[in-house]
Amino acid sequence: MKYLYIVDHFVPPPSSEYGGIWNVVASDNEECFDLIVDRDDDDNVEYYPNLRQNIMKASVLPLAEDCESSVIAEFTT
Repeated sequence: MKYLYIVDHFVPPPSSEYGGIWNVVASDNEECFDLIVDRDDDDNVEYYPNLRQNIMKASVLPLAEDCESSVIAEFTT
């Protein structure tokens, strides 16, 4: 089963002015984390503990059909 995660991922300046939203299709929290980390730049490593917490607080919606895991969209500033 796959889920749509809507993750609020705040990264303070100077890396980002406000942070952003990640929309990710994943089978669990760990896969969601891995997919975001794979697309995120290495400058944000210190914020990954916050990312794990944000994934746990994310809106998670079950998908009707099994589909490929991926980052669907990201909006960061």
